[in-house]
Amino acid sequence: MTKLLLAADQVVTMDAANRVLLDGAVLIEGPAITAVGDRAALEAAHPDATVKRLRDRLLMPGLINAHAHSGLLRGTAEHLPVWEWLTLHINPMHRVLNAEEAEAASRLAYAESLLSGTTTFVDMWRFMEGSARAADALGIRLLAVPYVGEHPDYDYFDTLDDNERVIETWHRKADGRINVWVGLEHLFYADEAGQARAIDLAKKYGVGFHTHLSESNIEPPEFEKRYGVRPVHAFEKLGFFEAPKVMFAHAVWFDESEIETLARHGGSVSHNPISNMKLASGIALVETMLANGVAVGLGTDGEKENNNFDVFEELKAASLLGKLRALDAAALDSWEVLKMGTVGGARAIGLEAETGSLEPGKRADIIAVRTDTPRMTPLFDEGPYFNLQHNLVHAVRGSDVDLTMVDGRILVENGRLLSGDLAAIIAEARRLAPGLFARRAAWLADHQTGSKQWTEGG
Repeated sequence: MTKLLLAADQVVTMDAANRVLLDGAVLIEGPAITAVGDRAALEAAHPDATVKRLRDRLLMPGLINAHAHSGLLRGTAEHLPVWEWLTLHINPMHRVLNAEEAEAASRLAYAESLLSGTTTFVDMWRFMEGSARAADALGIRLLAVPYVGEHPDYDYFDTLDDNERVIETWHRKADGRINVWVGLEHLFYADEAGQARAIDLAKKYGVGFHTHLSESNIEPPEFEKRYGVRPVHAFEKLGFFEAPKVMFAHAVWFDESEIETLARHGGSVSHNPISNMKLASGIALVETMLANGVAVGLGTDGEKENNNFDVFEELKAASLLGKLRALDAAALDSWEVLKMGTVGGARAIGLEAETGSLEPGKRADIIAVRTDTPRMTPLFDEGPYFNLQHNLVHAVRGSDVDLTMVDGRILVENGRLLSGDLAAIIAEARRLAPGLFARRAAWLADHQTGSKQWTEGG
């Protein structure tokens, strides 16, 4: 098997000790990491390896986007509260979206993500056979979670039949790079039978379950009205924690009792700081979650509620929001935030044995970050002014990534996408988007109040 030795000025392992190796290297054989250590020692021990020396570069694990949505609505639904945004823009789009547009949106999202250092993408989207094809072709690691509505009032999403078909067709395919979970857009988007079947499907196939929860402050009172308890307790009451893995997106309005319940069941959270700010949703109790042992990853959410898929931006936003909520400049230190974007995110999605850190036995999901930029200057990688982790969290942008590898395959090099034709991907999205908007406008002309929401009693 061909051996490749990636060598750089610094190797940020994100292992349990947060080791940073100076003049270090990562040995890759096939799709896996087989050694991490001193460059000279590894070169001497493996003279048959091809050495790729990356000067003025830092190696680290690829970033994990723990909650996102492919889409083509970027910049077209701005400055709106979440319910108006859903009713008049987002859900009407789902009503008219077709499979060709959905696949093009996924190709665009995954290309953008690879270029900015994301190697694992959790996508909640529609027509996800197309998303899987896009991920297979581009080489990204995908956790596909179909957007499911299993309720007569929300019949414009995918169904659990669709979800099951994607599981049977794509779960653990593409050499294990593609995984599929059971998804619901929201618990209220499924009737009692749909909720029960979602649990049964997750158990039947041994896969996780993912949904949005407590994004808005109107949700806890509605759960108490319907179920007599707060949201997480309702999921416990309904039996969702019987699923092998449960991850909630947003979790902005969880209280401490819900966090304790989530921790007891081994549940996890995708914290989406930029989306939560943009939609004025609130600030999640991330430090309380972490203190209780809840695995917390970072998600961008979709292009429409964030405007990009740059997880480096989420690192900075998560750090700053944590400080703001606590009114404590020491809250959510940089190492903790880096973990959320890497190994903590892998734990949140149940893939910590495969990715999230640079350690022997894990898949070679690796990125190289430029250190010869103004944003990374000065860089102290040892001594009393050590600032490497702070620069990665507070200074770096996705555009500073110039190499992205997944499963030992280089997909981006010198900032250029190698696994797909970026110009063609962009051109296809541009070609298809006007038709999607035209069909949505036609639907809204006949339904001027938009899609019915559960806030209206639906």
